[in-house]
Amino acid sequence: MNPITTIAYIGLGSNLSEPVKQVQAAIDEIKTLAQSHVINVSSLYLSKPMGPQDQDDYINAVLALETKLTPLELLDALQSIENKAGRVRKENHWGARILDLDIILFGNEIISTERLIVPHYGMKKREFVLLPLAEIAADLMLPSSIGAERQSVTVLSQNIANNSMIKLKLS
Repeated sequence: MNPITTIAYIGLGSNLSEPVKQVQAAIDEIKTLAQSHVINVSSLYLSKPMGPQDQDDYINAVLALETKLTPLELLDALQSIENKAGRVRKENHWGARILDLDIILFGNEIISTERLIVPHYGMKKREFVLLPLAEIAADLMLPSSIGAERQSVTVLSQNIANNSMIKLKLS
C-alpha cells in the first residue's frame, strides 16, 4: 500500500456495446475503488478512432482520482474493471474495444516498466486525452525528466487539432 495520497488521471474510452453506458459504468466502478476518491470527471467526448477507421467512433473522458494505491495496484484495479466489462485483449493494438482504462498521469511520477508507462506514452498526441484533461486540470504541468522543460496541459491542448471531436451534452 502507498501511504501517500496521489492524484492520478485516468483516460476512459469505449466504442462497443453502448459506449456511453460503458464509460459511465466504469466511472461508477472507479468510484468504489478502495483507498481512492474520484475528485473530478470531464465531459464525455465523441472522437474518431486512432487506428483503423472501419470501426465506430469512441466515447472518451478523463477522470481525476485521489488514491493511496500504488501505480501497479491501480493498474490491476483498472484492468479488473475492464475485464468485468468484457474487454478481450487482442493483438490488434488500435482495434475496437468495449472498455479501455489508461493511467495517464500518476502524480509527478515518471514510470517505465514492462506493465506501465507514465506519463502515458501517447498523451501529447491525443486530442481525446488532452482536451478532457485540460477541462478538469487546466493548471496541470506534466512531469518531466531531469533537465527537461515541464509542459502545460493547457498549452498542449491549445496546440492540438481536435479532429472533429465533439463534447457531448448528456441529460
